[in-house]
Amino acid sequence: MFIRLAEGRAQVVREIRAAAPLISGTAAPTTARGPWLTAALHAAPTPAPRVRHRAVVVEHHRQGRPAGLALLSSRTVLRRGRPTTVLRLLGDGGPPVPPGPAPRRLPVADDAVADLLAEGIAGVLASTRGPWELVLTGLPMGDPVLRALAGRLGTGSGFRTTRVQALVDHLDGLGPVTRSTDPAGLERWLPLFLEHRPAGARRADLRATARVHAVAGVLEHAVVRSAGQPVAGVLTLLEGPDRRPWWGFGGAGPVTVPGPPHVSLRAASWTVSG
Repeated sequence: MFIRLAEGRAQVVREIRAAAPLISGTAAPTTARGPWLTAALHAAPTPAPRVRHRAVVVEHHRQGRPAGLALLSSRTVLRRGRPTTVLRLLGDGGPPVPPGPAPRRLPVADDAVADLLAEGIAGVLASTRGPWELVLTGLPMGDPVLRALAGRLGTGSGFRTTRVQALVDHLDGLGPVTRSTDPAGLERWLPLFLEHRPAGARRADLRATARVHAVAGVLEHAVVRSAGQPVAGVLTLLEGPDRRPWWGFGGAGPVTVPGPPHVSLRAASWTVSG
């Protein structure tokens, strides 16, 4: 097996497509699959500094499909008064994900590939000029790549566990509900949903992401009307038998329940021992 690095939007899109079987085989959520990742790749940050996109790839042989994949985005910010390269997983800081289960993945075929993928990420850090900060968030508990990467970075890297409240679709208790996955039907209601978008989310990014998933048949729009007027609604990502409410409006506010824990790994060039 060997490790390679792909850089730039076009190259990263190609790696996302090539890794589709790997991602599907790991039962990744919608937010860690090709359509969402591609939408995140083209989302413009606000403000819009230059963002560098890279894919760390582990393959069994050249010209083969990826056996491991880490999609990284980086930008330069001021930390401790110095320009610092901050590296995150693609999608972190992009269109808001459905609250609840861990939204991101570092897909690998097995633990041996996880070790090599961690080596590749560590190599990106080692080749970064000047101070750097690594922030990998939104991953499931027990992620083997994070475990291997923490071992390579040594002291100064640290795990953090968080639990995010998951949104509950409670529309059935509010009145008759119209539910559909029809992309044309979504267009009628999308402007209203966008008026109630999550705080800080860019309208254009959410519109594009919603449309892509509606065309794929995995986005349900549900609306409750009273006297012919919409009074509440929820957009939900469909993952087989699982439903992941994304965001909504009305109904006297959102209803939430505790979601499963996420794990993150943080490290910086001025704290790790190497």
